[in-house]
Amino acid sequence: MRSVTITNGYEQSDREQPLDIVDLEALEELARQIIPTGGFGYISGGSEDEWTKARNREAFNTAQIPPRMLADIDHPSTETSIFGIPLKTPVIMAPAAAQGLAHSRGEAATAEGMAAAGTIMSQSTYGTTTIEQTAAAAPGAPWFFQLYMSTDWDFNHALIDQAKKFGASAVVLTVDSTQGGYREADVLNKFQFPLPMANLEQFSSRGSEGKGIAEIYAAAAQAISVDDVRQEYGCRTTVAASSMVDPVHSTCCRASRVRSTVGCR
Repeated sequence: MRSVTITNGYEQSDREQPLDIVDLEALEELARQIIPTGGFGYISGGSEDEWTKARNREAFNTAQIPPRMLADIDHPSTETSIFGIPLKTPVIMAPAAAQGLAHSRGEAATAEGMAAAGTIMSQSTYGTTTIEQTAAAAPGAPWFFQLYMSTDWDFNHALIDQAKKFGASAVVLTVDSTQGGYREADVLNKFQFPLPMANLEQFSSRGSEGKGIAEIYAAAAQAISVDDVRQEYGCRTTVAASSMVDPVHSTCCRASRVRSTVGCR
């Protein structure tokens, strides 16, 4: 028997069960069987002919970790750290919008999973749960907040204030997505967001329900420069432009230390 939550006609899966994950391709095929066609196309698809998606995958598959020989190391470990935050794995969760398309618990379930894995959840501006809800799902676990800078500066400040209030370890500023791409799967599926994006509903009058990605990106700031990231203190950088073939450095500021027009005031 299917277990679903129906929101505006969209069937969100409520299923929770152990998974025997053989590889990511098999997991993607399982997701295809559960997630509605429009939601799956948005999550899995890329823009145009998906050239960038293919190049990203190729680049990931050709990256190598050279072994260190004669290093006198017993019981090797994947544990590491970022910005002084200890991690059990060198992999963190990249910001991903609208996770409620995959499951009714959305980002909250992802936050729980990342905490259990001993790594970092990154909450998207365009998440289907609020910053507070995501933080509450994994109390005490480190997490990042990702900002799509808006033309509405009150909106930007409100989001950063919330991220700081609920304990974000860092703010990741996305600089490579000022406009949405031409997503052919969305066109073929006539996909528009059936679920409200919680932060837009909470802090913006523009909302998201019933809109396509291009309409949502229309509210994003088009001209972003380093002047938009004025800093009172020094700021670390991290690779956060995940949709680019050649990664771009964007700003990742400690929420407790940095003040800027898009950072913590």
